[in-house]
Amino acid sequence: MPVRPIVMFPDPRLTSPAAEVTSFDPALAALADDLLDTMRDAPGIGITAPHLGVLHRLVVIELPDDPEGVRIYVNPRITWSSDDTVIHEEGSVSMPGVSEEVERPARIRLTWQDLTGAAHEAEADGLLAICLQHEIDQLDGIFWTRRLSKLRRDRLHKRYEKMRKAGSR
Repeated sequence: MPVRPIVMFPDPRLTSPAAEVTSFDPALAALADDLLDTMRDAPGIGITAPHLGVLHRLVVIELPDDPEGVRIYVNPRITWSSDDTVIHEEGSVSMPGVSEEVERPARIRLTWQDLTGAAHEAEADGLLAICLQHEIDQLDGIFWTRRLSKLRRDRLHKRYEKMRKAGSR
């Protein structure tokens, strides 16, 4: 499948909530394949359909050394999160070259559907829980930098803009 252009920050589609997927057809599977190829090319470990400008609730995750391999989540929702938290370095394929530490719940429970529409529920912790929260935020229209304090967010945005301008010369 083709590598597709990634929507870059500050495109407003990155802060728009994504619609529920209702058609579990070959086009959805093709979009998931495109997401995987685009994510690997970026490179990244997680990507959503909105990163490609498609405002549907679809997430693809591929973590290093994960025995499960590629994970695909359609219409994912977090139904519970732990009170204990972890801090982890995060970034985005839509804002390459910058990252910052983000605090999130250490464990979550979620529901989702697979590419056939079958329902699933599971708990996640570690890097998978962090990645899922990051990508589900994206589906909800919450770009990851919103999880930073205003000061840290402003500094990161300025650093990114400076990098972008330097790269366009």
